[in-house]
Order: sequence, then structure tokens, then C-alpha cells
Amino acid sequence: MEKIVDETVDAMEKYAVPIEKKINLTIKEAAEYSNIGINKIAELLRNPMCNFVLYVGNRKLVKRKEFEQYLSTRREI
Repeated sequence: MEKIVDETVDAMEKYAVPIEKKINLTIKEAAEYSNIGINKIAELLRNPMCNFVLYVGNRKLVKRKEFEQYLSTRREI
């Protein structure tokens, strides 16, 4: 059993994509990436005019490039 767990962890680490290379981010990843709180990012995603939200079923993802562009044009959020 322990060997299977070790192999699974090794496989996950082998195929893990760095955040800066991902196209879409979870809210938690976007918070880590931008140093903005989870609640603030969730609030931004609720805005109907938000252009960096991607709906996947009930989940919300953050389009990384659009999110970066949004942040680069703002002085405060």
C-alpha cells in the first residue's frame, strides 16, 4: 500500500505544472500568484463584467493572462 502511495506522489510531482505556465488558475492559485486574498479574488469573479473568469460547471477558474492584464491596468482593487 505504501509503495502505491509513493508512486502516486512521484507521478503527481513529475507532471505538476508551475503556476506561471498554467493557462487557468484556481482561486487559491490566483491568490498565491498575485498575493491577493481569496475573498477579494472571489469578489472580483462575481462581477458580471469580469473578463478573466472561466466557468467550468459550477467551478470558477481565473484566466491567468487576462488576470495579469487586469492587474497591470489598476492602481487599486
